[in-house]
Amino acid sequence: MTTGKAIRSIQVVNVRWYNATAWYGVTLAHALQTAGHPTLVAGLADTPPLLKARELGLETLALPFNSLNPATLFAMGGNMDRLMREFRPDVVNCHRGEAFILWALLKKRHGYALVRTRGDQRLPRDNTPNRWLHRRAADAVVATNSRMARHFVDALGVPPVRVHTIVGGVDKGRFRPDSAARRMVRERCGFTDADFVLGVVGRMDEVKGMREAIQALALARPRLEAAGRRPRLLLIAFPSQYGEADAARWAETAGLGDLGETVLVSGKVERPQDWINALDLGILASLGSEAIARAALEIMACGVPLVSTKVGVMPDLLPEEYLCEPGDESALADLLAICGDEDRLATLCRICGERMTDLGVDDFCAQTLALYRSLTAGALER
Repeated sequence: MTTGKAIRSIQVVNVRWYNATAWYGVTLAHALQTAGHPTLVAGLADTPPLLKARELGLETLALPFNSLNPATLFAMGGNMDRLMREFRPDVVNCHRGEAFILWALLKKRHGYALVRTRGDQRLPRDNTPNRWLHRRAADAVVATNSRMARHFVDALGVPPVRVHTIVGGVDKGRFRPDSAARRMVRERCGFTDADFVLGVVGRMDEVKGMREAIQALALARPRLEAAGRRPRLLLIAFPSQYGEADAARWAETAGLGDLGETVLVSGKVERPQDWINALDLGILASLGSEAIARAALEIMACGVPLVSTKVGVMPDLLPEEYLCEPGDESALADLLAICGDEDRLATLCRICGERMTDLGVDDFCAQTLALYRSLTAGALER
């Protein structure tokens, strides 16, 4: 339900695959629409983000935002101008940089507020176009983590009052503690009550650090076993750059036996929330990226405590003592061993639960709407 006048927005999600940036933009669009604020998702034709938006019942428009062809861009500018007249947005929120300049050029004619959300792993370059776009053209810049926010202020000179950190939010109705799902998945995997199940969630790419997580478990196993824990590692993961054969090789090399003994791989699953609930401790072992860290939010929303490498948004989510440098297998092993202590694990579980208090999708929507209203207050009163 809306409170006050509805805000019409276009969420520009011109991403070729359904990565964290696309998830952030489409999730926000759906939350806004559900709350009664007309929302259109603009993106690239026949790409997963646009298909997902349609699946959720959102209005969509496909345009060649990422084209480098001058004639194509000129024609697209006309289509964008027509879209402005027909949809009449109060806010245009760009989740990628391509074509951002075109939205900036159309802004004065159509009077909408322009927001640039930056959820990429790379910090924007300090150059003249970026400084103009973020300091002059954008009415507000949204960073998905505090490191990115500081960069906009310190490196690009964006006034602090125009930089906002909005981490995002997860569907707590879907990702929540579920004891029945926990029992089901643990039985399916052959886990017993004596098993201390650790887990990594995500695609099997090098940047996700699954090989490092396996090695860290091998280093931590003697200490976990001495504390009465029988460690098992569940990779809730689907093949990408690597596959199950690679995981089997990593486990064997680390001295953890054949795949299925200590290390298991789920493959692609329809209900990741069920598998997350089977865990006693989540691990985010990423070597970089995680500017948004969707998996971390989903793990913590399920009531599972989490340790992580110090990347992206993770310092915003966890205390320093539960973070380690990326690629430092020994330090990650120390975190796993520490969490073998019941009291430390319970403390971490409480910390993660408290941190999730304002990280639901409704909170995400409310925080964004508060920003939109601050930018459009004058226009909405007219």
